[in-house]
Amino acid sequence: MIKYFEFESEIEKIETILDQLNNNRELNIDKIKKLNKEKEELYKKIYSNLDPWQKVQISRHGERPHTLDYIENIFTDIVFLHGDKKYADDNAIVGGLAKISNNSVFFIGTEKGNTMETRIKHNFGMAKPEGYRKVQRLIKLAEKFKLPLISFVDTAGAFPGKDAEERGQSESIASSIMQFLKAKIPTISIIIGEGGSGGAIGIATSDRVLMLEHSIYSVISPEGCASILWRNTKFSQVAAKTLKLTSYDCKKFKIIDDIIPEPYGGAHRHPLKQAETLKNKIINLIDELKKISIKELVAIRKEKYLNITSDI
Repeated sequence: MIKYFEFESEIEKIETILDQLNNNRELNIDKIKKLNKEKEELYKKIYSNLDPWQKVQISRHGERPHTLDYIENIFTDIVFLHGDKKYADDNAIVGGLAKISNNSVFFIGTEKGNTMETRIKHNFGMAKPEGYRKVQRLIKLAEKFKLPLISFVDTAGAFPGKDAEERGQSESIASSIMQFLKAKIPTISIIIGEGGSGGAIGIATSDRVLMLEHSIYSVISPEGCASILWRNTKFSQVAAKTLKLTSYDCKKFKIIDDIIPEPYGGAHRHPLKQAETLKNKIINLIDELKKISIKELVAIRKEKYLNITSDI
């Protein structure tokens, strides 16, 4: 059963009544039709007027599709590749080869996991240095075979633990960003949930950066911002508004290139429909980027990110 947010309380009431009426559907068909119409209107009203904190909540929904969900529903002929060839295989980062339509591609992404067991396995999507070195390895492989690279971003940030710092967390993220910037292949990044701090930027410095409508992209989490500025996480909602972390804010400030709409109710209620929308967008972008020469693509990419930093 899908978890309801506080702002969805009216929808929850209607769906509870519908569940009861569906037991005698033939006797209640008119009432069911009326309530379904009311529910659709409520979804449209609520999801057309979400505030930044509500979008933060949706981006973190436990049943929101993660990287592996999209990989399974978008690609075919999937072959996972493992390890950084230096230290270990970081399960917070998944990657490999696959096909989409008639295109062979490489893919990478941060994976949070869907159950407690898988969340622990994937370290809640927080990558360590070996994860970002795996990313660099896959970018080089993609360059070798001249294939586009698709990355999926869904992380609260890179892992901040002592062992990660000892193995060069900052350097590995910086090197990953540099590898993206100079990669002689088309690159596409999609923020599908949370895009947190350098942990997200390390796999999102692409030719085209997209965000799902109710995802977020920020230098710090609202809770982290509130604890620094106000020394109290009770101000997280204020911080969410101040950080300008929504897809519309990021598009306005030219941090991202495009917003992918979500069905009313969010991607967690319509995972297959969302995957199909995302698949079509990726196919169109691959075709678009292939028309640009690699030399020009790299030059445009570098100019794009220099402009972002100068504007800031």
